[in-house]
Amino acid sequence: MQIIAENRKARYDYEFLDEIEAGVVLTGQEVKSAKRGGLRLRGAYAIAREGALWLVGAHIVPWKTAGALSGYDPERTRKLLVHKKEVQKILGRQSGEKLTLVPKNAYTRAGRIKIAVVIARSKRAFEKREAIRRRESERETSRELKRRGSVR
Repeated sequence: MQIIAENRKARYDYEFLDEIEAGVVLTGQEVKSAKRGGLRLRGAYAIAREGALWLVGAHIVPWKTAGALSGYDPERTRKLLVHKKEVQKILGRQSGEKLTLVPKNAYTRAGRIKIAVVIARSKRAFEKREAIRRRESERETSRELKRRGSVR
């Protein structure tokens, strides 16, 4: 499993509740570009529509050696391939609360591109500040332990 794209901002903005692995429908040049690092997930999200999941806002850079493709939209909506039971589970869970489907990362598995989509709850400003404070205190503690350990 090789990670080809990560949505690092998602961990800061959302609290992850559940994760689903989904395939994605791509054209040949999009696959080549994504495997070479041309996929960007920042700002992307997934929606459930017509009994299927759709990836919105993911940017795939055009493959340079393919030549100019007329009408190619790098941020087009792409279909995610998941089982119907998983889609129903997501829809049932979303109806009760305000939840979002966020792509966490993209990776290859057996030559195919997969996207880890998480069901997430948006963090509020005070929760984000608390996470930063906690991370800073852990960092200072580990620095102090390293410093004391090297003095002895």
